[in-house]
Amino acid sequence: MNGQAPQHHAARVEAAIASGQAARSALVASWRRSSRLHHLDPSGHCLPERLAEAELREARERIAPLLAAAQGAMDRLYHAVGAAGCCVLLADGEGVPVDRRGTSADDATFQSWGLWTGALWSEEHEGTNGIGTCVVEQRPLTIDRDQHFFTRNTLLSCTAVPIYDHVAAFAGVLDVSSCRADRTDAFSNLIALAASEAARRIEADLFRQAFARARIVLTQGADGQSIGLVAVDADDLVIGATRSARAGLGIAPGRALQPVPAADLLGGDAACDHLAGGQRAVLQRALLRAGGNVSAAAKALGVSRATLHRKLKRFELNH
Repeated sequence: MNGQAPQHHAARVEAAIASGQAARSALVASWRRSSRLHHLDPSGHCLPERLAEAELREARERIAPLLAAAQGAMDRLYHAVGAAGCCVLLADGEGVPVDRRGTSADDATFQSWGLWTGALWSEEHEGTNGIGTCVVEQRPLTIDRDQHFFTRNTLLSCTAVPIYDHVAAFAGVLDVSSCRADRTDAFSNLIALAASEAARRIEADLFRQAFARARIVLTQGADGQSIGLVAVDADDLVIGATRSARAGLGIAPGRALQPVPAADLLGGDAACDHLAGGQRAVLQRALLRAGGNVSAAAKALGVSRATLHRKLKRFELNH
């Protein structure tokens, strides 16, 4: 806990809440929810509660498509951060980890901290923490050491990223956690980047699974950098769009799309020309980042290798 006595951390949390900082600090706002809304004591010592095995099985069944879509991305993320003493957790929308990756030598340590499948990591149960606070705020965040609400969690560093499903509704959280004291800010930034990329890949795989028979069109997100995916059926009707694509097209997230002609949604000739230019730029960036490797670029974009080849041919891009 960075050398702080338990009483000191609890007093610091209570002082911050009492000072009114919650109005301008997201962290203190979370501390306030933990204390005033959920009636938790920052000096509490009880370990995280766990679901029974039958309850965990039910939780996994409820998000079976997300679990299936996440396997490859979780493996790759773990290979990137596991050797540095981190574990990777996939939590459902209630803040319960339903899958994890970790080094067997570290399993006993992580299990003792409650960083395990079936543990209840919502803010209601654990106060401010990576998974639970991400569920509430639905944004990428890192809760580092003494930013946690409970004193007993202040050795942990947790980076969490929200995951959205095929209708752009909040579906779960991808989390990378560590209890090593030598985790630096620079390494935390790299973890945050890797976790965000893995979450977007999971979303793309989940979207492709949901619209397996549709044509997938790449768009630029509202920020001009992120990649959006739009599903178009055989009748040229748009039947689905990812959260990033919806933001760029002005479509509300969280519900299924009523089929709409692609030409109407994506605009007329001028708009289609702009869309094509955006797709070309997205493809070029993906190829550059993958060093010209089409398979790697296709995985990063969330499309099949065959689809990417067709798009490269359409835009006359060499690779």
